[in-house]
Amino acid sequence: MKGQKAMPLEIVTIPCLSDNYAFLAHDAASGDTALVDAPEAAPILAELDKRGWTLNHVLLTHHHWDHVDGLGAILEKQPAKVIGAAADAHRLPPLDLQVREGDSFDIGGEPVQVLDVSGHTDGHIAFYMPNSAVVFTADSLMALGCGRLFEGTPPQMWASLSKLAALPDDTLVCSGHEYTQSNAKFALTIDPDNAALRDRAADIDRARAAGQATVPSSLALEKATNPFLRAGDPAIQAHLGMENADLAKVFAEIRARKDRF
Repeated sequence: MKGQKAMPLEIVTIPCLSDNYAFLAHDAASGDTALVDAPEAAPILAELDKRGWTLNHVLLTHHHWDHVDGLGAILEKQPAKVIGAAADAHRLPPLDLQVREGDSFDIGGEPVQVLDVSGHTDGHIAFYMPNSAVVFTADSLMALGCGRLFEGTPPQMWASLSKLAALPDDTLVCSGHEYTQSNAKFALTIDPDNAALRDRAADIDRARAAGQATVPSSLALEKATNPFLRAGDPAIQAHLGMENADLAKVFAEIRARKDRF
């Protein structure tokens, strides 16, 4: 009906490899379907086949093998338009559309906004769909964590995480790995008096014991419990002995401790 708000996209989480996730975003009205990242072909093709969906777009967040290696076999069965970062194009599979921070395109009539979230790698991007209140962050913002800084700097990653944290609290965060249980154990060493974190850690243990995924998560929950978003929290700063320190430096200390954990 004219003027009626479009329905949000249906989001499907697909476990891949040992601990990766890929995602499908599907618009029921148009039939448009997008895949975010391609760790391996078989489970993704099986999900598309089970649902009777035809792939139209593949959105690549960054070049690491465990996010792109399944692409060739997927495209053989389900040809689609491949979209990725212009800054990463030299080491991504061939792109049909190269995008940058501030660009947007449509999936099923819904705008998809491109965010530069470099830090884990240079050229890492996230895809934000405001109408569906979902952001695909891969290895930038993760459930109770963030990616290792293989190429970027702490100030760069802190800026990227701050950009993501500024999205609406009801945003669903679709990140790239099932690392949440180990991330929770680390988070409790940084933020031990956080009741919401303790409750979340217990919920995660129950979910994993039942074989359930802990991804996606809500941005509100990440902001309440993820230490990598909480460099400005006075309790965390006091725990680190970094009261009133520059937030990027506090983040850098948290990241360094996680790397040693």
